[in-house]
Amino acid sequence: MGRRLLRSTAVSAVLALGLSTAQATADTLADALVGAYNHSGLLDQNRALLRAADEDVPIALAQLRPIINWTANITQTFGDSRSQLGVSSSVESTDVSLGLTASLQIYDGGADAARVEATKEIVLATRATLLDVEQTLLLNAVTAFVNVGQQGNLLALSQNNLRLLQEELRAANDRFEVGEITRTDVSLAEAAVANARSNVADAQRDLIQAQAFYTNVVGRPPGRLSPLPALPQTEKRIPEAQAVAVRNHPDMENARRQVSSNELLVTAAVRDTLPVVTLDGSLGLQEDIGDVDSSSTGSVGINLVGPIYQGGALSALERRAMAVRDASRGNLHNIRHIVQQDVVNAISDLEAAQASLAASERQIRAARIAFQGVREEATLGARTTLDVLDAEQDLLDAETNRISARAAQYIAAYSVLESMGLLTAQRLKLPVQLYDPAAYYNLVKNGPAKRSRQGKQLDRVLRALQVDD
Repeated sequence: MGRRLLRSTAVSAVLALGLSTAQATADTLADALVGAYNHSGLLDQNRALLRAADEDVPIALAQLRPIINWTANITQTFGDSRSQLGVSSSVESTDVSLGLTASLQIYDGGADAARVEATKEIVLATRATLLDVEQTLLLNAVTAFVNVGQQGNLLALSQNNLRLLQEELRAANDRFEVGEITRTDVSLAEAAVANARSNVADAQRDLIQAQAFYTNVVGRPPGRLSPLPALPQTEKRIPEAQAVAVRNHPDMENARRQVSSNELLVTAAVRDTLPVVTLDGSLGLQEDIGDVDSSSTGSVGINLVGPIYQGGALSALERRAMAVRDASRGNLHNIRHIVQQDVVNAISDLEAAQASLAASERQIRAARIAFQGVREEATLGARTTLDVLDAEQDLLDAETNRISARAAQYIAAYSVLESMGLLTAQRLKLPVQLYDPAAYYNLVKNGPAKRSRQGKQLDRVLRALQVDD
């Protein structure tokens, strides 16, 4: 695993170099996804939380293994003593004692073993959480890339509209000078130009904010963006998509693992009422430094401990475990419906965006013909300046709708993948070093000693995983 993580660092450096080169040409959607995956501190945070959950397994497993402790004690005794005959003498001695104690749990009814299995289920639930974070991150990257392109196109459209309106204003002034139109027509054109300048300012603000979001998600400012690629293949039949989501979505996996863990904890709570058998042993050495006296002792015994009355705590803990289990079952039921609803929302958003895009194409064709006709009629005196401005606004609205619908279509398509649990770096085949959530677990699951070979390997892995600010 250490070599794998070191290779990950090298691959990330190569990818970063490749992405910086791509900046000189154009950023693609794949570049944004790769950048987000490699840059995200949220992924690093949740990977660390997963490693913390991994460590809970050997911690729980330690209760089933021998526990050995050492003790050392030095005692200095001093003072005076007086006999009944009035003879006094000083008392001074130094005692040194060393000891070893060992304890091994032989039987507890399986309570601790159930807790170990419950902890393993929590590890799997935490892996699902990490996968859900990855999905959210990649969807944010798609949204950031699409929004930067959308706001850039809207800004260009607003600027072009401003230029056209300025031409209309100049034409209106010329016609006013020769008496073809009134001052009212000129004022209408001036108001339209002022409104267009306001729209350009708003579009510039929206683009700046979209670029900031892109920088936050991807880890670097956007360069020149490539055109959007082909839409990803998605399931459009709602029942089939819901079935996939129930099987694959990380939220479902997390909820299922939580239920399994809590059921095992109920088992542990029930078995905590059973007696516990332990094998205990000790070795001791005691010596008086100022004397030749010394002694050594040893003992081995089997202890049997069982609860009789503990104030009702054990029964309360058992009922509490059952309540938590029932709550997790209710959560699983709720998550299933939420996941299914998210699929419906995502697919309906995609269908609506596609319909809106097709309608906007037809709207643009009609609005362009209408605008050209109205402008020609205005030159002949059959239309007013207001008619021209209204026709131009209709064309602008249609072109704006097309840009927005195209952006919504892409975001909705990737949202469908996310709702089904399929928006991951592995399924998208991104050129990144995938994080293996099982690699660290396999290193720590048996609780290696710090100075063992495996423990030293683990130290190297931890150093490689250090995240710089």
